[in-house]
Amino acid sequence: MPEPDRPHRPIPRADITALAGSGEFEPFARAELAAATAAAVITHGRSAGSESLVDLADRVGLDTLAELWRHEQPSSLPGALWALYLLRRWCQSNGDEVTRLWRAGRPYAPADEVVAGVSEDADPAAIEALADSVLHGAYLGDFDVALERAAAFFRVIATGRRETAGPAAEGERERRLADRNDEVADGLALAALRWRENPL
Repeated sequence: MPEPDRPHRPIPRADITALAGSGEFEPFARAELAAATAAAVITHGRSAGSESLVDLADRVGLDTLAELWRHEQPSSLPGALWALYLLRRWCQSNGDEVTRLWRAGRPYAPADEVVAGVSEDADPAAIEALADSVLHGAYLGDFDVALERAAAFFRVIATGRRETAGPAAEGERERRLADRNDEVADGLALAALRWRENPL
């Protein structure tokens, strides 16, 4: 007698938290765990709808996701997801700063401004809405498009950092952060290309 169909089992909060707190890993084992959990999250999120996982970092804690994914490159699936969730948290907690950098950078990066899709007023609420929209798109729409929007956003922010950086030590710090923003943007663009070639 065949078994009755079982409902799709969601990814429980405890599973992810337990995996993140399960101790030290060798680099190869950590990369395998990061890839496996990211694949499970994106597969579940795209089958269940974006509402269930857009706020994943709020529910399990950003530190939990950091333990799993922060060591991976943005060009990988876990690294790309980490960048998207980190972007959302940054826009939520530092909306004024992000808005300032966005406004400083967008006149010098018009193509990226269009791709990112921040509304015309570009206030903190619009910046936060963009970060939410990118994650919604990752789960409800085309994942590669969501990654390209995030990459464009990071490029505008990098431009804004360089435009507002002063000549002193603080300016040098901003330029280093701008370089890091560009690295993340490049990684996300590569992740988008890889996704188009081989989606889960």
